[in-house]
Amino acid sequence: MTGIPDILWLEEIRKEDIPSVGGKGASLGEMASIGLPVPPAFVVTSQAFRRFLIQTGLEEPLFTVLKGVNVDDNEALESAAQKAKELVNKANMPDDLKSEISTAYEKLRRTGEIVAARSSATAEDLPDASFAGQQETVLNIKGIENLLNAIQTCWASLYGARAIYYRTKQGFEHHTVNIAIVVQQLIPSEKAGVMFTSHPVTGEPLTIIEGSWGLGEAVVSGAVSPDKYVFDRRLERTTDRLVSPKIIEIIPDGNYGTITRDVESGRQEVQVLSDEEVKRLATYGIVSEEHYGVPQDMEWAIVGEKIFVLQSRPITTIKASGSMKKETTSGSSEKVILQGQGASPGLACGPVIIIDDIRDIGKVKDGDIMVTRMTNPDMVPAMRKVAAIVTDEGGMTCHAAIVSRELGTPAVVGTRKATQILTDGMVITVDGEKGLIYEGEIALHADNGKNVQVAVAAAPAKIITATSVKVNVSMPEAAQRAAATGADGVGLLRIEHLILGLNKTPNWFIKNHKEEDFISELMNGIKVVLDAFPGKPVWVRTLDAPTDEFRNMQGGENEPIEHNPMLGWRGIRRDLQSPTQFRLQIDTFKRLWDLGYDNLGIMFPMVSHPREFVLAKEQFRQAGVDVEKVDLGVMIEIPASAILIEDFIRAGIRFASFGTNDLIQYTIAIDRNNENVTDMYWPKHPAVLALIDQAIQVCRKNSVEVSICGQAGSDPDMVTWLVEKGITSVSSNIDAISKIRETVAKTEQRIILDAARNKNAN
Repeated sequence: MTGIPDILWLEEIRKEDIPSVGGKGASLGEMASIGLPVPPAFVVTSQAFRRFLIQTGLEEPLFTVLKGVNVDDNEALESAAQKAKELVNKANMPDDLKSEISTAYEKLRRTGEIVAARSSATAEDLPDASFAGQQETVLNIKGIENLLNAIQTCWASLYGARAIYYRTKQGFEHHTVNIAIVVQQLIPSEKAGVMFTSHPVTGEPLTIIEGSWGLGEAVVSGAVSPDKYVFDRRLERTTDRLVSPKIIEIIPDGNYGTITRDVESGRQEVQVLSDEEVKRLATYGIVSEEHYGVPQDMEWAIVGEKIFVLQSRPITTIKASGSMKKETTSGSSEKVILQGQGASPGLACGPVIIIDDIRDIGKVKDGDIMVTRMTNPDMVPAMRKVAAIVTDEGGMTCHAAIVSRELGTPAVVGTRKATQILTDGMVITVDGEKGLIYEGEIALHADNGKNVQVAVAAAPAKIITATSVKVNVSMPEAAQRAAATGADGVGLLRIEHLILGLNKTPNWFIKNHKEEDFISELMNGIKVVLDAFPGKPVWVRTLDAPTDEFRNMQGGENEPIEHNPMLGWRGIRRDLQSPTQFRLQIDTFKRLWDLGYDNLGIMFPMVSHPREFVLAKEQFRQAGVDVEKVDLGVMIEIPASAILIEDFIRAGIRFASFGTNDLIQYTIAIDRNNENVTDMYWPKHPAVLALIDQAIQVCRKNSVEVSICGQAGSDPDMVTWLVEKGITSVSSNIDAISKIRETVAKTEQRIILDAARNKNAN
């Protein structure tokens, strides 16, 4: 660790810096680097902590206290933890370190005087080691003395009972684990919470968002039963929401710490998040998951219209395919006495033990079912013993849910009244999948035929198909993972994600930086994807971000306010009216072609008439591009473009690709994000299928490649129909490639077999 500074700012940090800044610090630095809206912060590094231990002479007495402690003996564990924390808290921080922290704090205060100190352990957030909530976070800190005290409090929390217990059980040596402290501007959130970018148990592409009023600590700690929103990434809309009574909220208290107060009755059952906020959060989640390559557990906060991302770490609880045996109850005759949210799957029977106070955990025996208002990290040793866990409060992202999933213990959370209805010694059965509590011990039946399937990138497929199976890529960071699927190319690379990552509108960035900087940002991102798919087509879509996606960025105040941005100034219509913005995109593509990337194809979105394609093509010609030697195509997202496809072919398109998400809503006049009509959103509406079929047949007749890159390209039933109709290629999400390739192969084999049978019959 020699040479590591005592203080590092987020812009200096990347994910490889975990030994210096811990899991939380490295994640924040990485998120900031890809343009996610992270509040400004600096990190007091693990080097500073280790120097503190050495210069105060704490190392030997501290590790002597911890050596050989029996972590299964609650009294011995608590005694060792108390002695260790006292040693750290009473030591005097070196003056030069105080001075460095003070200087950094003064700089941070320019963006906001109130800060939070968040512990970031160097073994935190590693796979199969969820250290959730073990170290301290101190919120609402004002003044350098309060900050120095908070940092020392966080350092001492590395030796809390739960932390000692976890490290011992996970096989970490105490002296090898260091701690860094993130000092971050505190966001005085009006609403906040937690998000799982994929389902935390099955890995399905369902974003689970939970939120409540005030600071996010209320949700993280399980002090409140939050609202729950399920955003289906395949449908790109909210498919489920649960609005809970939010009785309390946590808010800043004066110059230090927080207080809990009652939420006024008029707000308790008000929905916290709008559908638009859910969608924006889910989008940030997708960016983070694709950047890291694994599903993420994220914390967020909202002030006004601004969303901030406070943390992103890997979900450590998704089970591998086939590793979970599904159990069910024997029938409908069992008496259900309570219902909540199924937070950790599985079934368990046993006697109830009510935990009203942390001092009661010594009563817990192996096989008990723990029932409490909400668990906290101090309960982890007891949680390891029990057969199941039931709570009054909390949701899918609370402490009880996360730890239960890690332990593989069935859990039902948010029952609201379990501690009132259940009694000590009462025998119950807990169904952690359905969220049900049954009276008595009931029969359990294993369903060995159905295993939980996890959405993971497949190894390169060995199946050869005539219909190309391509992959959709949102971010360059996902390129290698996408290439590992063995896909036949990239059917959609969204250029707006490269721009959105700058967290500045294109106009603002171009105006305040050199045009060359804008080109470099785009070129570097696209080049990463091209390099991952040598010799395979990579279709890049020109800018297609609706104005509302730009409004919260730097420069967003100049974006027009539109009542329906999906039908507004976007796609090719915006590019043709923004000559500089479009020219710089074209210059980027030309440079890549000049470098020999002949596999690069460009497609124009939101095209409604061939003249738009002709105008765009002319802009390429004027920029010096030989338009007869490059692949230019269009997205078919508007019914007009499907109807006029023959005219587009005459205008010179080399390929076309269906953007079914928009095509569906524009054809049947259904806003897929409007909860009042989402049940009418019908991907296989006869009119939609007729438009697609017509366009496919015209393209086939004219030997023009036709593909699909909307969500329907990841739907096996829809893909079967498309292959039967003669589509040239399909482009699917990364996690669907294996299944879609198999679907394509089976469909092609059936078509060949049917043709052979018909020939023999004749």
